[in-house]
Amino acid sequence: MLCINLTSTDPCFNLAIEEILLKNSGEEYLILYINSPSVIIGKHQVAHREADTEFVSKKNIPVIRRISGGGTVYHDPGNLNFTFIIQSAHGSQVDFRKYTLPVIGFLGSLGIGASFEGRNDLKVNGLKISGNAEHVFHERVMHHGTLLFDSDLNMLKASLRKDTSHYATRAVGSNPSSVMNLKGILNDISDTEEFRMRMLEYFLTKPGNEIFELTDELKNEAGSLAGSKFRTWEWNYAYGPEYEFNNSFYIKQIGHSCRFIVKDGIIQECEIEGSETMKIIAKNLIGCRHMIEDLAEILSKGNISAGLNDILRFF
Repeated sequence: MLCINLTSTDPCFNLAIEEILLKNSGEEYLILYINSPSVIIGKHQVAHREADTEFVSKKNIPVIRRISGGGTVYHDPGNLNFTFIIQSAHGSQVDFRKYTLPVIGFLGSLGIGASFEGRNDLKVNGLKISGNAEHVFHERVMHHGTLLFDSDLNMLKASLRKDTSHYATRAVGSNPSSVMNLKGILNDISDTEEFRMRMLEYFLTKPGNEIFELTDELKNEAGSLAGSKFRTWEWNYAYGPEYEFNNSFYIKQIGHSCRFIVKDGIIQECEIEGSETMKIIAKNLIGCRHMIEDLAEILSKGNISAGLNDILRFF
């Protein structure tokens, strides 16, 4: 197995590297990387339903869709990401327990008794330390997961939407769990970077494993894919399943209710009750992207002096 220690902290680039090595190589890999703050949603999720749109917008935290399924996770410099890309025969490709066993072994070498629980979690003392997801491509499987070492748990909780009742959709939902960091029980490891090196060293002791450095060609290809896919609204917001959004709120001390049908990221149907002005605005919202800046522009053109907090009522 080729072991890659990615120095990039760009989540779009790192997700692109995973996809390229999965689809364009026949080698097996272990990839370790640490991302800057970001919300990473599953392939079949609705971005606004999973991320707290208000919080991530105000904090400039990107919401990025990965190619694997499963639920939403928060990444930051206190979180270590691991990826296995393995050859696997049809019929036995999706196996979360199998691909988390090496990670459990690594944690055991540090004196941590982690266990696989539920469909795709690793837990210590009943608290989640790792969420995992998989994607199958022909005879290859990509299994990737998180390891919470010293993540900002307040930021993690604030970045993920707690109340999803305004959204009706067939999209995959997340399953929130109580979480913990490993740093509190690993007194001899100072930070996430040291934690990463300990994990890399552990796997390099296994027969057949060796370090692999990215070529300039791979870096360029990943940079291109990051820009054409993982940084785009079309992938991160429009790709998700159709959904219906309903909410009731006050604007200018007048009670309103709204209903959107959103498909491919675009508002297909829109009803707003409460004032004649907003009824007219509702017609103009049809064909608009369900994004803060787009709604702000439409409201402004309709001479509605709406602040950010007003616009956020539509999310």
